[in-house]
Amino acid sequence: MRGQSVQQYAEYSDQYIDGAWRPSGDPGSIAVLNPATEQVLATVPAGGTADVDAAVTAARRAARCWAATTREERLDLLTRLRDGLDAAQNEITETVVAELGAPVGFTAAVHAGLPLTVATSYLTLLAEHPFEERIGNSVVHAEPAGVVAAITPWNYPLHQIVAKVVPALAAGCPVVLKPAEDTPLVARLFARLVHEAGFPAGVFNLVTGTGELAGAALVAHPQVDVVSFTGSTAVGRQVAETAGRGLKRVALELGGKSANVVLPGANITRAVKNNVAGVFANSGQTCSALTRLLVHEDQYEEAVTRAAKAAAQYVPGDPTDPQTRIGPVVNAKQLARVRGYIDGALAEGARLVVGGSEPVAELPTGFYVRPTVLADVTPEMAVAQEEVFGPVLVILAYRDEDHAVELANGTPYGLAGGVWARDTDTAAAFARRLDTGQVDLNGGRFNPLAPFGGFKNSGLGRELGRHGLEEFLQYKSLQY
Repeated sequence: MRGQSVQQYAEYSDQYIDGAWRPSGDPGSIAVLNPATEQVLATVPAGGTADVDAAVTAARRAARCWAATTREERLDLLTRLRDGLDAAQNEITETVVAELGAPVGFTAAVHAGLPLTVATSYLTLLAEHPFEERIGNSVVHAEPAGVVAAITPWNYPLHQIVAKVVPALAAGCPVVLKPAEDTPLVARLFARLVHEAGFPAGVFNLVTGTGELAGAALVAHPQVDVVSFTGSTAVGRQVAETAGRGLKRVALELGGKSANVVLPGANITRAVKNNVAGVFANSGQTCSALTRLLVHEDQYEEAVTRAAKAAAQYVPGDPTDPQTRIGPVVNAKQLARVRGYIDGALAEGARLVVGGSEPVAELPTGFYVRPTVLADVTPEMAVAQEEVFGPVLVILAYRDEDHAVELANGTPYGLAGGVWARDTDTAAAFARRLDTGQVDLNGGRFNPLAPFGGFKNSGLGRELGRHGLEEFLQYKSLQY
């Protein structure tokens, strides 16, 4: 890939296994589409059992030596990888814009910038983490948990790779990465940076392929010790069931249907504007997006009006244009899914405020969805219970705070949330009543050092920060 623009069609027939690019041992290929143009960008191997077995075998062979490296040796290699990510920011941005369709400004800041921030954070954490502590008459050693299968999604492709692979490597675990089939090109770029950083053979391996073949083979492989998966709740259940038969450790970051609660006395102007921006970012393809706006019934119509005004600022457009704020969704299946939820909500009695399921006339090519706001939504509607994964905001009314808590907690998910109140103490008191893994208070910023993960059907385990590192460690107690 060096020196080659991803805008030029390319055919790749190799996987990164055991420290080198090797011809795939499985037949078939996957076409990678540009969601804005619907043109094929590249083809990559559709890896299966042969590639997975070769990659896991290489990781297992490297496991003992990698576990025996010192903290300083791992720090040196991870620093080189971080520096490679820094130097490749423009290439990362170009790649993600092409294969995901995210607007170039957002991509540069988030899809390229956030992985660099997360990688840097793990350098500090690795340098400071206590891998040994005395507890009474015991010394407790933290050791690598073994070979890691990292299965990542398409919506934040590089961020999710870094959030899994970097802490696993920092912990001393070798990794086999299976990226989403829609966005494998940035994963290949990452593999190149790992190789250039000089990691030993087998410590990092990349297998592209479908979830049904490569993903399933990886989860079921008897020499995999840890499975870290990000994706849908339905697939997460299958992963957990398969991994459970082998008693593998599992970390699952799954779906969300998060609520943003605006309490009386809050700055409703800021709350609604912030909410619309968060839901429409990345074309609505964010698992932690606050897709349900809960407002007191006395302020309901004001919130609807303000949401309509804010949504009007998001006009679908060419993701390579710096002025574009919202691009296409990732593929035709996702386009049909999002439009189906909009039509279903209207059939159930929701009111269309902005957007709708009609094609974007100005953009006849590409998988574009109209940014949509729906009012008069009731809790039992599918659009209020299920993850749409598109630029769709639903607004619900509540009577009092107890009712707001009931609505906020009234879905199978518990990944994220938001609370807006007259002051932080009021917001925090309400947030403690929510069954969810993280809550933003009055628009609080994302913290890459805080644990990220969910309650209920939103998953198991945590990513990022110290808690993300500890997902890849196991503990041995020595009694004296």
